[in-house]
Amino acid sequence: METIGRDLAEMQRVPLAPAHVEAIRREGAEAFYPAGTFLVRPGDPVERFVYVLEGEIEVADAFTGERLVPSTLGPTQFMAEISFLSGGSWSMAMRAAKDTRVIEVPRPAMLALMAHVPEMSDIIITVLAARRRRQLEAPGSSLVLIGEEADRGVRRVAEFASRNRIPYASHPIGSAEAVAVAGHCAIPAGRPAVIFGRDHVVEPRTPHKVAKLLGLCREFVDDEVVDVLIVGAGPAGTAAAVYAGAEELSALVVEDNAIGGQAGTSSRIENYMGFPTGISGADLVWRGEVQAMKFGTRFVMPLRVVKLERLEEGDFCATFDNGQRVRASAVVVATGVQYRRLPVERLAEFEGAGIYYAATENEARFCRDTEVIVIGGGNSAGQAAMYLSRVARRVRVLVRGHSLASSMSSYLSSRLEADPAITIDYGAAAVAVHGEEKLEAVTIARGDARETVDTCAMFVMVGAVPNTGWLEGLVALDDKGFVLTGEAVGAASPYATSCEGVFAVGDVRAGSVKRVASSVGEGSVVISSVWSHVHGRGREVAAG
Repeated sequence: METIGRDLAEMQRVPLAPAHVEAIRREGAEAFYPAGTFLVRPGDPVERFVYVLEGEIEVADAFTGERLVPSTLGPTQFMAEISFLSGGSWSMAMRAAKDTRVIEVPRPAMLALMAHVPEMSDIIITVLAARRRRQLEAPGSSLVLIGEEADRGVRRVAEFASRNRIPYASHPIGSAEAVAVAGHCAIPAGRPAVIFGRDHVVEPRTPHKVAKLLGLCREFVDDEVVDVLIVGAGPAGTAAAVYAGAEELSALVVEDNAIGGQAGTSSRIENYMGFPTGISGADLVWRGEVQAMKFGTRFVMPLRVVKLERLEEGDFCATFDNGQRVRASAVVVATGVQYRRLPVERLAEFEGAGIYYAATENEARFCRDTEVIVIGGGNSAGQAAMYLSRVARRVRVLVRGHSLASSMSSYLSSRLEADPAITIDYGAAAVAVHGEEKLEAVTIARGDARETVDTCAMFVMVGAVPNTGWLEGLVALDDKGFVLTGEAVGAASPYATSCEGVFAVGDVRAGSVKRVASSVGEGSVVISSVWSHVHGRGREVAAG
């Protein structure tokens, strides 16, 4: 299956061309670091691109100070990581292993240079993606979670990090690793903790706090103005972000949970063109995020729009859940849908503690050699069942109907029926959940029959509720809350809403085809209408 980047060993010694180095030299300045000097520490802002002329730079363990990985950066290589594209923070500590001379280029100048020299940009971005892949695969990380198995807050941080491809290490309370990390940070052992480097014990233990440390959720200039605000970073929103950047529109993407949206919970997508061996939804959209950032599009998360207003001059003002505001000439709504909550008593008590709405590696770790339940008859439920069957002893799929023919791709339903670890219960529903601190059992109803099954995990993937409450009163919605567009509201563009300047794409749009490929297509195409609106308004203002 395809992953987020090429193998780093393959990319380790891909040099920049002499012409690239000369361009870097013109834009930058030489600097010298004596052996033992830290160039950056975790949490430092990524403000510069560093090209090594002489010497050696190593990755240091943020807790012990020892060399973290055997490979180092030497002459002809460069010091940077994927957060360089977004202007985030360093996730690693980098130190001069010997006297080192480098060229340092300020980030804005380097991004401009990359935009004008695509061959150099290709090499740099490929290496950065490969480095992130290595970080995710290799042991050791500056972000350390202790007590994921016991604390819901730590689990939420783990889910956020996993779905956003943020490297982290997780240790059980009382383990030797957890005790050692607690000792380095001078905090009591034996309790849950989230730690970023030895200097940041994260409190409160929330994704938002971690995102701020990583530079993923930055402060805005008050009433900052952009050409287009894209709300939602699933396949549709991320595709719109790529094309907006490519058309040189200043674009800001806000996402309240994770890059990838609902598609990011799909562990394996096999019918997306160009990936014959399959790719996870999170990896697919992560590639799009990197591509969009290359063109200058900014991503901010976790951040939710709570109010959207149209101003007298025609611009829009979006207010976020942290109280900050941004102005935009156009808005693309790509908030998708969320799985419907079951009308089951006590369900909310176990969300994140046995009740899940995504089936990724993060959740699968708690299902090894157990019996798990998947609720739903769509592709997402089928992909979840196939993925979980690799680790669980048994997967029971509960389907309200009596067939999968109308709701699931035939290749997927055939695999489910052939897998000996998967059982499909038609005409079945979960009616009760049981447990103390976490889920312990589920009661299943089939007609008048009741059966209580011991299980530690139930995956709910049924129904689709659009995320449009923040749009009520501004754009027309159908009776289910989906955004009406095109002919339904008398608009020429199939993605235009009833409010001029607001467009909707992907699953949130009434009548859309609920597939990743169609969402990517809509996000790509809508930018031509956004461009026309933004530049048409500019000409109107100039004429006035």
